[in-house]
Amino acid sequence: MKRAIPITTLFLDIGGVLLTDGWDHHARKRAATNFKLKLVEMEDRHHLTFDTYEEGKLTLEEYLGRVIFYQKRPFSRTQFRRFMFAQSKPYPKMIELVRRLKVRYGLKIAVVSNEARELNVYRIQKFKLDQFVDSFISSCFVHVRKPDADIFRLALDIAQAPARQVVYIENTPMFVRIAEGLGIRSILHTDYRSTCAKLASFGLQNDKGAIYETS
Repeated sequence: MKRAIPITTLFLDIGGVLLTDGWDHHARKRAATNFKLKLVEMEDRHHLTFDTYEEGKLTLEEYLGRVIFYQKRPFSRTQFRRFMFAQSKPYPKMIELVRRLKVRYGLKIAVVSNEARELNVYRIQKFKLDQFVDSFISSCFVHVRKPDADIFRLALDIAQAPARQVVYIENTPMFVRIAEGLGIRSILHTDYRSTCAKLASFGLQNDKGAIYETS
């Protein structure tokens, strides 16, 4: 009987898996309403700029200068930044699930995420992701972003894990398919319960009786 290959490493997206998306269309729509901005114009400028920002080639101040503060506003950059960062909320059950699995199975945990530097750093620190994530292959740090398959190759190199021993949890279907094309078993995350069931099918049981991390 052929033995199943054990999973040693979890790759995770942040937005939509561990936390809400940091600065998606819904957050920008709320910002447009809150600050009385023209959403269509804001979206046009955002889409012309955001890929470069997520690749770590623009600072937050430069991004805001191009998208929001290219003209005088009745609010400050500080007010806007605070609103922007406040859109991030945690998914506690998913965070605790990853913590439990890491402890129970001795997994390496790596984030593979498209995020801009200042927002990424804020989210890591605010929600203490660095307490259980071993490495952050964030687009802003490595200057390549999904859907470029190179970000997954880089994650495999950094984690020093063969693709067949990795499970990737991601909420974007295209990125799941790209990872699978590299031999990484992947889960399209839609909700906590179905992700637990899929993890169990890979041999990673969500046993709430397992030892918790002490931190």
